[in-house]
Amino acid sequence: MIQQFASRSTKLTATIVTTALITAPALFAQGAAAPSKKTLLDKWVIDGGWTMFFIGAAIVAFIALAIYNSMLLTKAKFCPADLKAALMDHMANCRVRSAIELAASHPSYLGRMVAYSLPNIDATRPEDLGRDQIEDAMADFTVNENRKIMTWITYISVIAQASPMLGLFGTVLGMVDAFGILAETGSADPAQLAGSISVALLTTLWGLINAIPCIIAFYILKNKFNGLVAECVHSTEEMLNAAIATVNADTLYAKIPEGIAV
Repeated sequence: MIQQFASRSTKLTATIVTTALITAPALFAQGAAAPSKKTLLDKWVIDGGWTMFFIGAAIVAFIALAIYNSMLLTKAKFCPADLKAALMDHMANCRVRSAIELAASHPSYLGRMVAYSLPNIDATRPEDLGRDQIEDAMADFTVNENRKIMTWITYISVIAQASPMLGLFGTVLGMVDAFGILAETGSADPAQLAGSISVALLTTLWGLINAIPCIIAFYILKNKFNGLVAECVHSTEEMLNAAIATVNADTLYAKIPEGIAV
């Protein structure tokens, strides 16, 4: 009984092994003929190789810097209308100390500029209230403050220049691999070169995709910053002119011939 069972098991095992040996080549051929489909992430990102990690980090850094600078470069943080009107009222009525105190309590660019420059007013020079000293203080303030703010905007320019270089680095790696395959195989098999060519092209593509918006954003943010600073400087000069006009009002009217309207 046992011998019969063993004989039957042996025959069954032999049949299974024989069937497997016959059908295995056909199964492997079917598997090679139908490779797994790649997703968009695989085709456009992962196939770019490990250098895509650095390009991706540059893209994330650019987005973060663009958002931060856009939130920083607003009129409310540089030259708020309510503060400008209040300071203008104080200066037009020669309340210099009140203007300085109000400006010092406000964290905006205009507030800090006024608080830094107006203490240089020289009351012994009523003709211009020491304009040259005030303008020198304004220049010192803008040099110190602009350097801090422009640092964050300049980082976008750095990313704009680095992104194509990272893409070129990936391109060089891909071409080195491609020529290495050619040297080993001695033939230009597209299937073997596809991976290296993907690295070469995708890294260049993503480097340019990041660099172009970086360049545009850099100049937009830089021009916006320069415009806000110019508005603050102009507003401070207007306040100084209002105070000078008030101090010299009697002298000004005395020089106007009688019967001529101002």
